[in-house]
Amino acid sequence: MRSSGRNSGNRNYRGAGNQRDDKSKRAGRPRPEERRYDVGGHGTAGSGKQGKPGGPGKPGTGKKAVQGRRTAPARPREYEAQIEERNRARHDKPQLKLPKTFPGAEQEGERLQKVLARAGLGSRRACEELIEQRRVEVNGKIVTEQGLRVDPEKDEVKVDGLTVATQAYLFFALNKPAGVVSTMEDPEGRPCLGDYVTNRETRLFHVGRLDTETEGIILLTNHGELANRLTHPRYGVTKTYLAAIQGPLPRDLGRRLKDGIELEDGYARADSFRVVENTGKNYLVEVALHEGRKHIVRRMLAEAGFPVDKLVRTRFGPIALGDQKSGWLRRLTNTEVGMLMNEVGL
Repeated sequence: MRSSGRNSGNRNYRGAGNQRDDKSKRAGRPRPEERRYDVGGHGTAGSGKQGKPGGPGKPGTGKKAVQGRRTAPARPREYEAQIEERNRARHDKPQLKLPKTFPGAEQEGERLQKVLARAGLGSRRACEELIEQRRVEVNGKIVTEQGLRVDPEKDEVKVDGLTVATQAYLFFALNKPAGVVSTMEDPEGRPCLGDYVTNRETRLFHVGRLDTETEGIILLTNHGELANRLTHPRYGVTKTYLAAIQGPLPRDLGRRLKDGIELEDGYARADSFRVVENTGKNYLVEVALHEGRKHIVRRMLAEAGFPVDKLVRTRFGPIALGDQKSGWLRRLTNTEVGMLMNEVGL
């Protein structure tokens, strides 16, 4: 009885061992779809050979070590194709537009300090300090916290009460020389305003005009609404000129100009008049008016009996010519842009 039990136990033991050997052999022999992968051991992929058991001093060469280093079994090609098909179907679905208040919803717009920095108000840290000082408004409300997101295309941003040009707008002031035509292109080949901005990729256009022989400040921009308002009579933006004329001048010349000079196309009135310099019979006078009719200053002074020898526009609204040299183009500062927009209610 003992011998039979022992024999049966040996048979069971040998049978279990044979099963394990069969499993290990099957594990070492890759399936057809796995043969392109390394299944570990010293044998090559697809050979079914295992490394020899390691002895003392040779760790990592036995069956267990080989199986421990074995990479994850490859997935069948059919299963890979199913996964790829599911991923493609998932990515092809239209994305859900979640409300902004939904937890985890994607936030829209740009951070306010980034928009301010791009508009030229300083570094992002400096713009954060502007927000901390409560100097920034968005849509009429003072911003009190950092991290607010805005839409540069729609939201109105102001700093110290002045509108910030948050979009990709350009604003330039040119000191137009005499003899330059106030057009961006001239079919006759004469010098024109476009000659001074030929290296600009963005198309610019001029705000108003100046006579060919008149010098001084003229604005160039790609902001259509601002340009329209600056030249529209409704907003009455004041332009200031210096005119060289011959005297002597009567004391009531300024009053006559402000009361109105009758021209062939109606009365024209100056907002202000003053004598800037007088040397003998040579007078330099300043005339400010908000009208924009053609040759208006020259015609007014000529009708009053004082033809203009030279005319320079020194100011367009809040933008002064200053010491800008003839023919020089400069970019307006953000403060100047804000003053222009404030002038016409933008």
